[in-house]
Amino acid sequence: MQQVVEAFLDIETTGLSPLYSEITVIGIHICKGEETSFAQLVGRDITPESILEALDGVQIIHTYNGSRFDLPFINRKLGINLEEIYSHRDLMYDCWNNNLRGGFKSVERQLGIDRNLQGINGYDAVRLWWRYIDAFDLDALNTLLQYNKEDVLNLKVLKEKLL
Repeated sequence: MQQVVEAFLDIETTGLSPLYSEITVIGIHICKGEETSFAQLVGRDITPESILEALDGVQIIHTYNGSRFDLPFINRKLGINLEEIYSHRDLMYDCWNNNLRGGFKSVERQLGIDRNLQGINGYDAVRLWWRYIDAFDLDALNTLLQYNKEDVLNLKVLKEKLL
């Protein structure tokens, strides 16, 4: 029996609208049974080719609110419709079916999913990116990358708790 190759994906952006905002980070956690890998695409490294290369061999992508935000944003900015190429499961709807409401951080708290970086949200992620761009603040970039990595890795934890 062939193992399903899953990806857990989350993006960081400079705002909520793909018309006026950019993708700053794409985190991708690949799981093939016990084999796992993690990649982050940052800034100019975010291209259609780099995303497809990172997702090579994947059958299903898991996100939180990805059907309304992450995947349409990627499609609008980069012209690739990941929902046409891969199966997609938006774990937010599984949460709703289990009476877990609110954003991802709220659901994590409700389920007791731990996080090292406390008190950082999407707005902070935007501010961290601009601190990196405007002042070449590598600590800000590293914090942003850690925040994104925790989001992505916790998607897998969320899926395991739900399913």
